[in-house]
Amino acid sequence: MIIRILLVVACSLSGYFIALEYYTFPLSLIGLVLGLLLSIFVIKLEQVIRKLSLKVIAGGVIGTVLGLLIALLFTYGLKFVPGLEKQEILPWRYIYVTITFVLGYLGLALGSKKSEEFHFPRFRFSKGEKNPDYRILDTSVIIDGRMADICDTGFIAGSLVVPRFVLDELQQIADSSDHMKRSRGRRGLDILNRMQKSDDIRIDIVDADFPEIRGVDAKLVALAKEKGGKLVTNDYNLNKVAELQGVKILNVNELANTLKPPILPGETMITKVIKEGKEVGQGVAYLDDGTMVVVDNGMKYMGKSVKVVVTSVLQTAAGRMIFSNAKNDEHNGISAQV
Repeated sequence: MIIRILLVVACSLSGYFIALEYYTFPLSLIGLVLGLLLSIFVIKLEQVIRKLSLKVIAGGVIGTVLGLLIALLFTYGLKFVPGLEKQEILPWRYIYVTITFVLGYLGLALGSKKSEEFHFPRFRFSKGEKNPDYRILDTSVIIDGRMADICDTGFIAGSLVVPRFVLDELQQIADSSDHMKRSRGRRGLDILNRMQKSDDIRIDIVDADFPEIRGVDAKLVALAKEKGGKLVTNDYNLNKVAELQGVKILNVNELANTLKPPILPGETMITKVIKEGKEVGQGVAYLDDGTMVVVDNGMKYMGKSVKVVVTSVLQTAAGRMIFSNAKNDEHNGISAQV
């Protein structure tokens, strides 16, 4: 923040004193305003660049340099066109400036977009090298939204990778004619946009694809295997398929289960029975975090709060289930149904 303030002050004062060389006091304030606007532009540009990977920046710089070199060669060749330099056809300086800007822009755009296809020895991992920090987001975990909350807490920093085919799938879901799918797709795009604006996280959109592989999940596994990275997901089936192929998984559901407070057999709790269980006489309740509580002999407390004693806890990859008995207490079931 201090550096940005110094930049604003330096640009504003420089603009003021430069304008003061040509204009008197009131008009010289235009230079101060222009310097201020320039500093704001530089700060915004710096925030955008920070979100880009080093490979994209290198590709853009190389593309821009090549574009300007081609413009230089092209305009040098145009000098040999009879009458052009004497402005008999068009003003020469306008042609030069136009060609320079057009080819420079094309070089910047193509270089940054196609940087994934370039081989930068310093930035690109060879086939024998692996990158354990290469964390790939799948579609489900983006739509889920909890990953953005985790990033906001500061527990995860650095870069997260979103393949282009995942972004395309999100776009297809957002354009779906089904209302529910369309809402989920738009939520995913909003979550991704929110994560891109975070100061601690950089979202890298990569164009890596596997045309010979059908299905987004299979492509995600192939990309993770190629890069030696991790898949960030909450999809149970993708979790199992990836583990079978030796891909490391960061499952948001497992993280959520790990952070839940421990519940041990013998503990008592108060919960509300809301539906019938699978077995005769069983009732089912839920804790605030969504954990299912199976209450033996809980049917008679349907719609009421009941004190239960935990008998066992079953932990699975899909979540946690608590088995309990209704405690023999005269105060049980006195809460009326809401």
